[in-house]
Amino acid sequence: MEEICNFEDVKRMLDNLLRESEPFWNAFYTDRQKNIPFFENKPDENLVSYYEQGVIKPGKVLELGCGPGRNAIYLTEKGFSVNAVDLSEESLKWALERANEQGVHINFIQKNIFDLNVQESEYDFIYDSGCFHHIAPHRRMDYIHLVKKSLKPNGYFAINCFIEGGPLGGSSISDWEVYRIKSLQGGLGFTDIKLQRIFRDFACIEVRKMRSVNVNESVFGVDGLLTAIFQFRC
Repeated sequence: MEEICNFEDVKRMLDNLLRESEPFWNAFYTDRQKNIPFFENKPDENLVSYYEQGVIKPGKVLELGCGPGRNAIYLTEKGFSVNAVDLSEESLKWALERANEQGVHINFIQKNIFDLNVQESEYDFIYDSGCFHHIAPHRRMDYIHLVKKSLKPNGYFAINCFIEGGPLGGSSISDWEVYRIKSLQGGLGFTDIKLQRIFRDFACIEVRKMRSVNVNESVFGVDGLLTAIFQFRC
């Protein structure tokens, strides 16, 4: 019914106006030969640095928007227990194939992240590599609530997202403009100051540009992304 009776109805209406749906992402992941940088089966360089520096240690992980599973596989190989979520059935088929090829077990979940049933203080680490910049402004409070509810006290949350006006896109439109034009323009862009303002309830450990890596390196890194890691101190 197209009837608004509460705030959830408002959010669902705005979702339908803006959100790129499951069919879009299934089509996106169907052609695995496309020249998409993050289709490479390599973990993010910043994620590897968090582990190698001892910032994150083996524990329970929730990955939001896992795509073809490259970061979930890396974390599992390092001894983490991973629940990896994505909206796209096609991306998870690919991720499961990769996991099986590498002999690791990951709990892949096909679901909208806002429909997840998470336990309070369940996770030591939450990772998002490319999901947040596709989240519409009206869903940010739900996103933050999900992270805060899911993380254990002193747990870590890390994110990769488009740089505002960067080479990968990163629209610089205002939050209000999103609704005037009814579009995220392929993904919203952020600055370090804006990320720290949005996630002000967390202690900021680091915000920086992703390191662009050589093709021969065993990690993924490109220009145009911001990386950030926060701690949930409560």
